[in-house]
Amino acid sequence: MNMLSRRGFMAGLGLATVVPSLTRAQTQVPTGAGTGIAAGVAEDPTLPRIDGTIAYTVIDPATGTVLAQHLGDMPFAPASTLKTITALYALDRLGPDRRFSTRVIRAGNTLILAGGGDPVLDSDALADLAARVAEDELQSGRPAPTSFMVWGGALPRIEQLDPQQATHLPYNPTVSGMILNFNRVHLGWQRGEKGHQLSLQARGARVSPQAYTVAISAVDRRLPLFSYDGAAKLESWTVARGALGRSGSRWLPVRRPELYAGDVFQTLCRAKGLVLPAPGVIEIMPEGEEIARHDSPPLREIVTGMMEYSTNLTAEVIGLAASGASDIPTSARAMEDWLRGHGVGGGYAFHDHSGLAAANVMTSAAMAHAIAMLGGAGDLRGTMKQIPLRDGRGKRIESPIRVEAKTGTLNFVSNLAGYAQKAAGRSLVFAIFEIDPARMEATRGQELPEGVIGWTKRAKAVQQEMIEGWFARGLDIYQVPGLNGLPENAPERALLQPSEAAPYQIDPKLLPGTGIFR
Repeated sequence: MNMLSRRGFMAGLGLATVVPSLTRAQTQVPTGAGTGIAAGVAEDPTLPRIDGTIAYTVIDPATGTVLAQHLGDMPFAPASTLKTITALYALDRLGPDRRFSTRVIRAGNTLILAGGGDPVLDSDALADLAARVAEDELQSGRPAPTSFMVWGGALPRIEQLDPQQATHLPYNPTVSGMILNFNRVHLGWQRGEKGHQLSLQARGARVSPQAYTVAISAVDRRLPLFSYDGAAKLESWTVARGALGRSGSRWLPVRRPELYAGDVFQTLCRAKGLVLPAPGVIEIMPEGEEIARHDSPPLREIVTGMMEYSTNLTAEVIGLAASGASDIPTSARAMEDWLRGHGVGGGYAFHDHSGLAAANVMTSAAMAHAIAMLGGAGDLRGTMKQIPLRDGRGKRIESPIRVEAKTGTLNFVSNLAGYAQKAAGRSLVFAIFEIDPARMEATRGQELPEGVIGWTKRAKAVQQEMIEGWFARGLDIYQVPGLNGLPENAPERALLQPSEAAPYQIDPKLLPGTGIFR
């Protein structure tokens, strides 16, 4: 097998992480708080069967009407569906057109690479920036820089996204205002006559320079799979030799992001004829002249990528940028306050922006109301990933139902939240949370525990069964006078009025007198 041992490296997929117990979640967040839905609903006999508990809420986003619900006030671990709230928060606070700038500053004889918190800066973009800087410097007639510094103060420095997660997991890197390749380095290995040859690269699509500030070696041991030492001049990793196959690759997190980016930038400048000194790190940004810059894509495009690839670092970075807080828990509480300030009640408590933290909890009612209420400029249709419907053998099928949603997966937790709609009919906003609390608790902290793949596959099939069932029941069909069996003299839009609990505006795409979306 051309990879590390199966149990060791499947952790990089993000399937197995630490999650909270349901009992603890229920003691942290009161049920029935502010949603107007009674707690303690009896088990829904129409639900598909799965080992564990299912909760769901379905809402008409045009009116705020709850169309269907089961255990809507029960708190669950939201997992990566929490990124949906983060996306709404960042888009509202920063604006969909917000860009993050990486700049190069000349301050006397010092050249400064200044990170602006761009969460999607990669080696290819840094190579383009290095080419422009080298051209400017070589044509300027100025003396060559005598020092080269990197500044990452645009965001607070946070050693790990979640200290409870394993140090080697690529989705748990260090946060800084200087971010390159999601603060990851690419490890590759090949076994030859003299043993394994290992390499570390700042891999991009076009350029992949060697990373000189990170070192790794294979050692004879069974466990741990990886060990990290940050005390020396270089970041130092070791890997268990027995876990390496003939060849393979994976990502490792970077713990010194300023030096990593500076090292790569120095290499890229040298390739264009500009020789820079070894990089250092500065805490205070001096005044100087900007000689080049790279602007990120607009925030809405960044959010779209975050939704598709579920990048934890992006979620934490845009959340921190939106709040201006000095640490992730404080920033998460600010997002919580923002959500309550926008009228979304119910049970939820946030401890990060990505869904990694074990203490995060949210109800399906709060999640669905948030997506529905915070439409308009924050409407996430077009940013969420299209979820294909499948047959019993797992093959994609043609379906009139279009689902755009965010998934969330932990050990024996599978969630889905977003939009579902047919070509004609109203859009449904939904949140489905599924959990097997006993097995979740028993596998806390384990990487890919026995049975989790099969359970998760079944949970996703259940989500599809439920969505198809809502459309089979006609939840997407508006009841309007003269249609669907209502008498002609019924009050116009009798069932389209907002509820007191959620006084939304009628969607402007609703054609008067028809109740049909176009």
